[in-house]
Amino acid sequence: MLKYSIRRILLTIPTIFITISVIFFVLRILPSDPASVILGDNATPEAIQALREKLGLNTSVWAQYLHFLQSMIQANFGNSIATGRSVSDQIISLLPYTLELTLASILIAVIIGVPIGIYSAIKRNSISDALVRLFALMGISMPAFFLGILLLLVFSLKIPIFPSMGAGENFVGNLYHLALPALSLGLIEAGIVMRITRSSMLDEVNRDYVRTAKAKGIPKKMVISKHILRNSLIPVVTVIGLNMTTLISGAVLTEAIFSRPGLGSLAVGAIETRDYPTLQACLVLFCILVIFVNLIVDLSYSILNPRIRPQ
Repeated sequence: MLKYSIRRILLTIPTIFITISVIFFVLRILPSDPASVILGDNATPEAIQALREKLGLNTSVWAQYLHFLQSMIQANFGNSIATGRSVSDQIISLLPYTLELTLASILIAVIIGVPIGIYSAIKRNSISDALVRLFALMGISMPAFFLGILLLLVFSLKIPIFPSMGAGENFVGNLYHLALPALSLGLIEAGIVMRITRSSMLDEVNRDYVRTAKAKGIPKKMVISKHILRNSLIPVVTVIGLNMTTLISGAVLTEAIFSRPGLGSLAVGAIETRDYPTLQACLVLFCILVIFVNLIVDLSYSILNPRIRPQ
């Protein structure tokens, strides 16, 4: 397990290197000049040249690339053009809000989706199974921003139970402000987790090892919990990992709807103000988070199914 984990961790290094390199060159091949876009149409050539020197755009692309890699290694993203503040400081202050929204949404999806998916598989073709599948279909079909606005209208305006914007100043207040944004993302993801859990459970029910366990007289609850559930978790973990990457990017809309601080709001603001250092840092961090989540998913495979390790 240790060798497998070390090998998977080492494989993430070239992945991160390639990812940040792609981000750098994509931003550099955009047709517009960043300095001209930032200063606007009325800027003088002298002002544009001064800003190009400030941003380091007057050097060759490869010199900029080497400086960019050095800055990434030092975790130095420079200063924001819009605010003048350190980009690293802004990310450090806002990253916890995005992470807690993502983790809370996944927790809601797992707590709701996995048990109901198991129940639906056990009660296959019953009325309750049909209702569960209907709920899952609604969750998959409904956009996150629509559910977020709906929850906002009902539970903040019509029935003022939860706050409509911002984040709390302490732990309890933070959870209070987190409820609606996390539900708007978590309920939709719960529908996906529910369907995958149900399908995976039904695939395992008819396998030979399940029939053998039943023939030995092992109680049904033990067959489900010890054999069927564990072997059906790999597709579920895969979907949860993929959905975490989706939620990280989906937090952009949710943070905008609920006026929450976070990396999504920071990235949107950087796009509006043409703040390229901040936007570049947000993209790099989003990609690193996605790679890290995929690493965790891969390591969980080896825990759930040890036969994966030598492969």
